[in-house]
Amino acid sequence: MLTIHAAPLVLPVGAAAFVEGAVAVDGDRIAAIGPYEEVVAAHPAARVRRWPGLLTPGLRQDRARELLTRCYHPDPREADELGELPLWGEEFDRLAATMDPARRAGSVRRGLQRMLRYGTTHVVGPFDADDPALRAAVNRSGLVQLPPGPSLSGLDPAAPDGGPGPFTAGGDLDPFAYGGNLASTVHGPLTVGARADFAVFDVPDGAALCAGGAVRCVATVLAGRLVHRAR
Repeated sequence: MLTIHAAPLVLPVGAAAFVEGAVAVDGDRIAAIGPYEEVVAAHPAARVRRWPGLLTPGLRQDRARELLTRCYHPDPREADELGELPLWGEEFDRLAATMDPARRAGSVRRGLQRMLRYGTTHVVGPFDADDPALRAAVNRSGLVQLPPGPSLSGLDPAAPDGGPGPFTAGGDLDPFAYGGNLASTVHGPLTVGARADFAVFDVPDGAALCAGGAVRCVATVLAGRLVHRAR
């Protein structure tokens, strides 16, 4: 079923923004982007979802591998003992010393699920065959996997293979936690015919999103599917 996602501001990145804009999704593809009235007129039978704030391309998490393998994401049932935030550094090392494969796999799955709450649609690896549990969890998540590269934000050129350096912001799942503006943090521009990977944030514009972070995410759409909704 064709769905129209409407927001007070649609910011495709790399193209003009649309005040009172909309994105039409057909299956896993973007069918149209433009002013709300024009998109609705072209697709009168479409279901309409109205969101507050800003609709942008989905975000890219450059430190996904480290956040999944060097952090522990507590189960809600462990909240009284461990809290709700990712554990890293010495706390992670203490847990990892006695962590069995099932507990580690659960942490990875929860980490991936929680990334969706921050508007993340693309994750940077590598997620190679030498860690089959990690690779399987990322494959099942539906998140788009990207290889590491020199264009990624927050990289330490002294780190092995040009990969991310130390956790300067701990285990924060917010893609903006490690620096970068909107254009360098989204996975790429929204274009007609491309895969429908985008997010909606309850902020007035891109500057407010970068300043306040992706914690204001209210919806994440991955390959046309609504995979996170905060309201």
